[in-house]
Amino acid sequence: MPDTAIADPDATVSGAKLAGLVRVVYGGGKGVAEISQATAGMPASPEAGDGFGVSIAAYDADSDGCSDLVVGTPYEDVVKDGVNIVNAGAIYIIHGTPNGVGAGSVIEGYTQAGLDSTTSTEASDWFGFAVKAGATASGSPYLIVGVPGENVTVDGETYADAGCIEYVQGSSKKALSENDPGVPGVVEANDRFGYSLTGTNRYFAVGSPGEAIGDAEFAGSVTVFNHTLSGGMPTPIAGLDQDSTGIAGVPEAGDGFGTSISMTGSRPSDQTYNSDALLAIGMPGEDVGTVADAGGVAVVRVQPSGAFTQVTAMDATTADVEGDAVAGDAMGQRVAIANTDSSVVTSAATVRLAVGEPGKDTATVKDTGAVHIFRPLDSAIGTADRLLTRGSGLPGTATARDYTGMALTVGSTNLYVGVPYSKAAGTTKGVLYVMPWTDVDGTTKTGTTTYQPGSGGLPDAGAAFGAMR
Repeated sequence: MPDTAIADPDATVSGAKLAGLVRVVYGGGKGVAEISQATAGMPASPEAGDGFGVSIAAYDADSDGCSDLVVGTPYEDVVKDGVNIVNAGAIYIIHGTPNGVGAGSVIEGYTQAGLDSTTSTEASDWFGFAVKAGATASGSPYLIVGVPGENVTVDGETYADAGCIEYVQGSSKKALSENDPGVPGVVEANDRFGYSLTGTNRYFAVGSPGEAIGDAEFAGSVTVFNHTLSGGMPTPIAGLDQDSTGIAGVPEAGDGFGTSISMTGSRPSDQTYNSDALLAIGMPGEDVGTVADAGGVAVVRVQPSGAFTQVTAMDATTADVEGDAVAGDAMGQRVAIANTDSSVVTSAATVRLAVGEPGKDTATVKDTGAVHIFRPLDSAIGTADRLLTRGSGLPGTATARDYTGMALTVGSTNLYVGVPYSKAAGTTKGVLYVMPWTDVDGTTKTGTTTYQPGSGGLPDAGAAFGAMR
């Protein structure tokens, strides 16, 4: 089992409620590290409501061979010139060492203006609400920070919560919004550009679930970039919404297209490497017929030219998909897509899509939530799907208002399902399940690993253990 970072952004730290923390469980039974704003060397102190751990990412920031942890703290108050700037946000980079992360690590803390001196730190920017990090195809480390509460001024008019991102690659730093050259879309109030982020070594994408499409407010959109820099700016290559040619559906108010996004590398049959990407897009507010907020998902193939093709789009009424469209299911509140073998041509055998449906009911339990697994990703997407709930496919007991599917991510080997708001006895501080894909597929039974406070060397403290976005 590799090292596993588990966030608890609602945890109480040093008496400060909702200050937040992150625990790292080392693989091979090597112990547990706890990181918070109370950790030695941290350039901040825990305060009520900071939300340390609302977002997390890992990459090798300094190319020293050790993984470094990035922690978003979007509700951090920042003091500037004696004035308290509420919910401005901050991020922290905790550098890894051969012995792990935490005590003894070099820790960098940044506000928005601290990361990029051309920008300003302002109230309610939510700097760090989303983070994404990795390495480009050329091996250069990159970091993207979502700032969905950023106000953007165009021609003297300020648009509240239009949103932006901060993009860092090597020594290059660039703040980007829909007001930058070539970026699709128009700056509007409440766009929330930067609310969601995803990326691979060749591309990254930015979700704007508040984007208005025509007269449809909060219909949502997604913008795709590659990592090629021009004047320090990554290259925008595509803008996607439900009004885009080839994308199914009609933009409607409140759809939230792009609330959650996830991307993985894809190798077409005529290439020897993962030249393309598969982008999964959640739209949890999508109405299905007359069923409000049942939700839906689209998967789009992106090519180096910026050309895109919808691979599939589905909701609970799609042929053979397990379950029914029910109001408030919020299918697509979280999406996570993985290529389990990037060394071969991408196919139904190698791609897995996990979709959170946190409002899903069982026959006897309301809002317990579910995770829907899909393969293949084509017109026959419902033929091999599987619906996982606690007690059926996942450990534990399904309990009302668990909202399973609110916290979800994937890797090439494992599916990670957090239930931070668990109501089941024994897991009310939250729980994380790590399930091998071979178990999800039913080909082996190696078993799911369960992490929860008070077990397996983890401290018996927490409030939303297993939260992730």
